[in-house]
Amino acid sequence: MRKMILLLFPLVLFAQSYLISNIPIPKTYIQNLDPYPCDDECLQQYIEHDMIFSFLANADKKLENEEQDEIRMMQISILNLGSHIITGKLRIALLLPYKIIGRYAASTTNSAFSYLITKNRAFELKSYKIESENEEDIEEALAKIQKDGFSYVIAPLTKNGVDRIIDINPEMNIYFPTINKNDANSSSPYLFYGGIDYKAQTNMLLKEAVSPLVIFYDKSAIGKKLSLYEEESFKDKSFLDDSTDISTISKNNRVIKYSIPRRTTNLERQLKRNSRINEGSFFLNTPIVKSGMIMSQLTLYDANATNVLSTQINYDPILLSITQYNDRKDMIVANSITEQNNVLIESNALLSNDIIYDWINYTTTVGVDYFFNLLTNDSREYNIDLQDNQMIYKIELLQPSFSRFKKYTSTTSKER
Repeated sequence: MRKMILLLFPLVLFAQSYLISNIPIPKTYIQNLDPYPCDDECLQQYIEHDMIFSFLANADKKLENEEQDEIRMMQISILNLGSHIITGKLRIALLLPYKIIGRYAASTTNSAFSYLITKNRAFELKSYKIESENEEDIEEALAKIQKDGFSYVIAPLTKNGVDRIIDINPEMNIYFPTINKNDANSSSPYLFYGGIDYKAQTNMLLKEAVSPLVIFYDKSAIGKKLSLYEEESFKDKSFLDDSTDISTISKNNRVIKYSIPRRTTNLERQLKRNSRINEGSFFLNTPIVKSGMIMSQLTLYDANATNVLSTQINYDPILLSITQYNDRKDMIVANSITEQNNVLIESNALLSNDIIYDWINYTTTVGVDYFFNLLTNDSREYNIDLQDNQMIYKIELLQPSFSRFKKYTSTTSKER
């Protein structure tokens, strides 16, 4: 499979131009001239002998063999094969506040496009850019989307933008990959939420924490919000559930908080010879580079951290290159990107798009998959529950090891 990557550069150019051109990409069709049926063993022989077109000619529909079907879907995407099945065109709109979400205006578009090109069906994916998230701009864009005949919209908005849409209360299906429903006040059956649950991640991480809990946060909205939730939850022990051994829980959980300004690079005042934080758990609500700086200085100033905790914010391979192993060996990261699809990973890679670590690109893909299911009744690629219009992601705890994130196994009988 890897040997074919060098041949794909023209496809990348076509894929990128599709987003800005109304000229359709030429399709390739493969005619099956073989008069004999081809079973799993026959298909496998074609694969092993690199007879890809013979394989595809006999694999004109979904295969029961999952490995073979994955190869089928990968080649359909790579070769841009046309479908012999005539279906109605899939039409999905993107609502993009490009000045506010920056690079995600492009990456969420690529995520949606990468998903749809793997499905071997005609589709239309149209972007509607808005200058701001004020009600006037959003209402005007939604009216244009509705006039153009789109009923399904992917909208990577901030909370302000989502609140405006809730106020407008449109009767069209809109999916927000950036916002969790816990942070919205809506009962509309048309609005769907794909944002991860930071509070659920925090509750799972706090079960691994010891007192004192030392919280570092920046002045971003998510940093301040999480630090406040972690403080309150740790003090009143609301993160506990029936599975927790309460005999290991301290009666008085202490919390110490430090706001770290963006330009701060030296934490000597907070860390050096500070007996109040010695052997505590350190919760990082800071961006990846700032988190790397904090962890290196925990080692430098001998803070003797019991562990370092972080939500999805720091699930990033960059962490492995900007920190020493000794600085991160006791770190635990919560992650909700737990389902992977190799075909979609590769189709995104063709557009230099990441759905392995980037959670917004991932949740965008999950949303397009859900809408695709509603439009076609085809099986979903992601087996993720939808409860009360919110995607419910499984959460796993990971540790950054020497070269990768590995599963974390919880310790027992921990002194808190």
